[in-house]
Amino acid sequence: MRDSMIRLVGIDVDGTLVGTGGFIHPSVWDAAERACAQGIHLALCSGRPAFGVALEYARRLEAGGWHIFQNGASIVHLATGQSRSVPIPLEWKETLISQARSTGEALELYSDTTYVAESTSTWAREHADLLGVPFDPRPFESLTQPIVRAQWLLSQERARELTSAPHPGVEVAQSSSPLMPDTQFVGVTRAGVTKGSAIRSVAEGYGIALQEVMYVGDAGNDLSALRIVGHPIAMGNADPAVIETAGHVVGNVNEGGLAQALEIAIRAY
Repeated sequence: MRDSMIRLVGIDVDGTLVGTGGFIHPSVWDAAERACAQGIHLALCSGRPAFGVALEYARRLEAGGWHIFQNGASIVHLATGQSRSVPIPLEWKETLISQARSTGEALELYSDTTYVAESTSTWAREHADLLGVPFDPRPFESLTQPIVRAQWLLSQERARELTSAPHPGVEVAQSSSPLMPDTQFVGVTRAGVTKGSAIRSVAEGYGIALQEVMYVGDAGNDLSALRIVGHPIAMGNADPAVIETAGHVVGNVNEGGLAQALEIAIRAY
């Protein structure tokens, strides 16, 4: 890590903030409160949408700040309601819907404030519970707001197959959650839209240089952010590629590893 002040911390959710069984180590909230009191901005950086429990987490971290959802497709300021959402290309929306109906695989389409899924699979039902919203399968066409992200719920093998194929015009990122260990999430956003592009945008909004930003993550969809900030940190439970990229590793999510990262930020401020 570079020897510089830390003024902004980007925080992934699943596997970083939230551990097994939805557990958040008590030390995390204490460290987050002290970091905010010291003047450090805390930005949730999640693959989850800006509603349900993810929105509750963002409010608890910093109720009046910028937060990142949907792998960077939604950048929302909670105090003002400002949004910097980037929709996926229309042709990709149509292609994804056609593929989902052809294969029967679980696909979700998201706007800034809601989502739709046609699948009635167990994975789709479990994910609604994880998001903290009612399970309500309905036609994709019922969502008339701009689609900022699509997401597949797949097996490990199928996710690898999908992410290894070329996808011109969109970004494809794989992630996971300890709350659904048998499921891989493959998010689709417009090309150039990643957690990295989003954390850069949030830093610019605060007038903070990237070398003064810490990012804490554990999965492949965190790599784009870890590669550009001055203080990249991997959780102890992170994927090998994340650990290699970050260089600095804290404890496991279930042992309060995020609190350790926040303590580093507090000391460096």
